[in-house]
Amino acid sequence: MFNIDEIGKLDLTVNQDNLFLEESFTDLNLASIRRLTPVKANGIKDKNRKPIFVGHMQLMTPQGPVPIQNLLEAKNLKEAAETFPLAMKKAMETMLEEIKKMQQKEESRIIVPGS
Repeated sequence: MFNIDEIGKLDLTVNQDNLFLEESFTDLNLASIRRLTPVKANGIKDKNRKPIFVGHMQLMTPQGPVPIQNLLEAKNLKEAAETFPLAMKKAMETMLEEIKKMQQKEESRIIVPGS
């Protein structure tokens, strides 16, 4: 969380050399794929940069939805859809590994009485 002094120091400049047009595709079931098409500051497609595809999904847990996302190595939407399952599995595995590390770290903490 930011305090008021930190908010005043934030650099809110838009990087006009790194703009993307964002489009979203879904199967209305599980998969959500974003295509980020590079554009110039005037909104015209930047043909010198390649589109980026990102997969999204949510896992429902007793604590609520957990968002999962991962970069999809793809040149077009068809390839993005085909790589979606493996990319999401890898993202879930990575997330589970991080959760296990956090649990182990928490369990190994030394609790000092009175602190």
